[in-house]
Amino acid sequence: MTPSFGGCFAGKTVFLTGHTGFKGTWLSTWLVRLGARVVGYSRDIPTQPSMFEEIGLAGHVEHHIGDVTDAAALSAALLAARPDYVFHLAAQAIVSSSYADPLGTFATNLMGTANMMAALRQVDWPCVAVMITSDKCYENVEWVWGYRETDAVGGKDIYSGSKGAAEIAIHSFHSSFFGEGRSPVRIGVARAGNVIGGGDWAADRIVADCMRAWSQGEVVEIRSPTATRPWQHVLEPLSGYLALAQALGTKSELDGEPFNFGPRAEINRTVSELLRDLAVQWGEQPDKCFAVTGNIPFHEAGLLKLNCDKALFHLRWEANLEYAETVGMIAEWYRRYYHDRADMLAVTQDQIERYETLARGRGRAWAN
Repeated sequence: MTPSFGGCFAGKTVFLTGHTGFKGTWLSTWLVRLGARVVGYSRDIPTQPSMFEEIGLAGHVEHHIGDVTDAAALSAALLAARPDYVFHLAAQAIVSSSYADPLGTFATNLMGTANMMAALRQVDWPCVAVMITSDKCYENVEWVWGYRETDAVGGKDIYSGSKGAAEIAIHSFHSSFFGEGRSPVRIGVARAGNVIGGGDWAADRIVADCMRAWSQGEVVEIRSPTATRPWQHVLEPLSGYLALAQALGTKSELDGEPFNFGPRAEINRTVSELLRDLAVQWGEQPDKCFAVTGNIPFHEAGLLKLNCDKALFHLRWEANLEYAETVGMIAEWYRRYYHDRADMLAVTQDQIERYETLARGRGRAWAN
């Protein structure tokens, strides 16, 4: 059987920023499974507990501590690794933190991205780079249809603005220095958001807040129970990032293009619906596991979803999991951690294998 993504990562070197974070840990684990040498570059261990530490990932990747806002250090690490693929995930990804530290948020999300683009200018060998931003990069007018890659970027709040600014930086660097035979590096942009899954312990994230509270028998407080989000398991956009990297390796016409990665429209749920369903899987009483707080210290969008037709057309990528499967996998991961004290690397690897098996059975193009 051909490995997923056509085996394109086997024996290859992957440079991954933000590898100690929630998404970075899942992506690193998957890449190791695919046979890649993973060189990780992150500022710190972002949470306690952290998935990175709980699964012992430092023993399976080349673990480097460094800040993407340090242009010289980032460039030196990238050039020393000589990667075949780059995934730039490093970011300040918490909306509440962006209000507390707006300059730090712009430094990481804008200048960190610009520093990576500048470092890629020095690469003189064939390389594919996937720059991850966010669905929050769009100028959100809260309309009912999904945003397309041609819609305007921007943002009414600091986090959204920093992601919109990062998109502009990527586009201007690419237009000025890449493409048209000027560089051996091909660049793609990936936009996704509202990612949930086992191993997330970040502050002010709904699933992480629930699991912290419920594991201690406490009620979780939520701000916006009617807010609708395109919830997706973390493996969904990661499969998109990997599929985009695979495609960029063979399709020069995709160089510089952005792609949305999100769930099917019918998977959209309100915050309260997600919590009730997760509570049932966890063994909580849905009506008694959360309380609505009137404390809303910062602006949050009420509606935001993506149109992913471009990814379907060019990459043959589409979401893989049903909503119930997403909720079930999340509850299982945390249950194995909090209740069973299981080997969480084995649990994580098992969920990736299960995801690939489901994708293969459902005819997902990347699964072969």
